[in-house]
Amino acid sequence: MISFTCDYTEGAHPAILERLVQTNFSQEQGYGADRFSERARELIRQATGCPQADVFLLVGGTQTNATVIDALLRGYEGVLAADTGHVAVHEAGAIEFGGHKVLTLPQREGKIDADGLRRYLETFAADESRDHMVQPGLVYLSYPTEYGTLYSRQELAAIRAVCDTWKLPLFLDGARLGYGLASDAADMTLRDIAACCDVFYIGGTKVGALCGEAVVFPRGNAPKGFFTTVKQHGALLAKGRLLGIQFETLMEDGLYLRIARHAIDQANKLKTIFLQKGYPFYIDSPTNQQFPILTRAQMQAVSAAEVLFEVWAQLPDGRCVTRFATSWATTDAHLEALEAVLPPATTPGN
Repeated sequence: MISFTCDYTEGAHPAILERLVQTNFSQEQGYGADRFSERARELIRQATGCPQADVFLLVGGTQTNATVIDALLRGYEGVLAADTGHVAVHEAGAIEFGGHKVLTLPQREGKIDADGLRRYLETFAADESRDHMVQPGLVYLSYPTEYGTLYSRQELAAIRAVCDTWKLPLFLDGARLGYGLASDAADMTLRDIAACCDVFYIGGTKVGALCGEAVVFPRGNAPKGFFTTVKQHGALLAKGRLLGIQFETLMEDGLYLRIARHAIDQANKLKTIFLQKGYPFYIDSPTNQQFPILTRAQMQAVSAAEVLFEVWAQLPDGRCVTRFATSWATTDAHLEALEAVLPPATTPGN
């Protein structure tokens, strides 16, 4: 069986496993007070160019999104996000469970735009019943988006300007941040992200770690009691060293972006396989998530060969948008196996 369903089917990068074994018998303080976590935080401050940044290591993406959003919003406020955004679709209502509504915005290729955000806020402000409504209190973006697309520096700056006008914090979900920054289409660096956002996170779970996300408040602007809020949300590990060792390893010597770049290279090869066999794509993604369009017969042929993928959406003509994701661990052998079982798009009956 070979899986392209997501980018966290494997365990962890060997360098992380090796480091975990090497440090296994070192006695350390708990809850992130260990020396590995402190060095990881310092390496992240250096990489972001934010020496004053508050950095917190949390266990996973959903916990991170729920914790950050809950910490930044008042009880009567909601979070603005694309209608395809992870917090709106694939987090089982975690944000609403915490007492905050997700206020969805129209998107194009997974992205919201500054004009649409501005129109929403102006419409809300003009509504005479606004005091009876959930008030927008935070803007949420993901980079890359759920369709593998990227915000440009100009697009992000325009959204930042709207946030400034309406005094809304900007939160960037970086669960796949490495795959975005390593893409040929990216015109931003980690420092650019830090300069533009009020809070963001560097995803580890999907980019080589066993688990973990590094939340960064770049200007030392973490809300009061954020550490305690993390614990309330079940996102704090007693053995915080587990996260510290992983992020220390990922941030050393550029490993994070190197392994992310591998996934991009493999995604480009995967895209070529589909194109050469005549398959169209739903969207032109420049990152590790690819969305070819297959018929039911074509999907069955691939699945029967135990090559796994996700069905993302069904089109009006009965064909399906599928998602094939590469990762830091995708090998050429995986791609060769896919190529061997993928029928030509023009095969009769497909």
